[in-house]
Amino acid sequence: MTDLASLKQTGGLNNDWDLTALALHLLFAPVKANAVPSSAPDGSSYEETIRRCDVSDLALFLNISARPLTELLEQHGRRNESSVARCYRDDVGAGNVIKQIFQEIYLGPSLFRKHYGQEPRFWTKEGLIHRETLLIDSPLLAALSRDHLLAIATGRPKVEADFPLDRFDLRKYFQTVITLDDSIMEEERIFYESGTRVSLMKPDPYMLDRIASLIGKLFNDCYYLGDMPDDMQAARASKTGYKGVGVTVSSTEPEALRRDLLRAGADHIITDYSTLPGIFV
Repeated sequence: MTDLASLKQTGGLNNDWDLTALALHLLFAPVKANAVPSSAPDGSSYEETIRRCDVSDLALFLNISARPLTELLEQHGRRNESSVARCYRDDVGAGNVIKQIFQEIYLGPSLFRKHYGQEPRFWTKEGLIHRETLLIDSPLLAALSRDHLLAIATGRPKVEADFPLDRFDLRKYFQTVITLDDSIMEEERIFYESGTRVSLMKPDPYMLDRIASLIGKLFNDCYYLGDMPDDMQAARASKTGYKGVGVTVSSTEPEALRRDLLRAGADHIITDYSTLPGIFV
């Protein structure tokens, strides 16, 4: 987990699907694979790719390396393995096997069907989303919401943001919620009007400034809590003037994360959510 967290902290990853794909690109570096003659449109050629792989060098490397992803990144940079790239195109149900497997495991069958309108192919057990717990206590959120306007800007799709808000009865504390779906809709609007493709994912500040425009009030101070360098860069780039609050609460390497967050422009670093009332002035 420490190794994966370090990879995520390198930034430039829009979501955990990108992180998973990058990890696979790196892990394929020691793998010997014969080329697959053609790529099936539904992504099924990944099975043939795996059958043609010699993973003996990868197995040896994993046995001797304490931090394989970090070492592979240092050795190869953000490499692009063609067989992995073929499995990470388009979307769920259209050949993106990496995203589909991730979503099936994370959401579980019921939420997967609800979100994608199709049957899961790889995973039929309960989704990992059901194991998530709150990092911040509800009473603290309630107290903060009485004195401040709270909102959410997340790279999660709407269905994944809605689930914990409803499960833990948290929605009442937030004025608005901006998700990945909102960014994608705005990207498509811009493309339709200008023909230009843009990315509004963090570190772009679109979601943060969108919150301010939706709430429609003048603010003395705005704060954005995040645990990734991209979060702090988005806060610093925002037109609204957000101050970045770096969170190291759940990090396996809090000191290393603290340094990364500060380098990315964090104005505050917290190790406990109970300190927030002293920051929000």
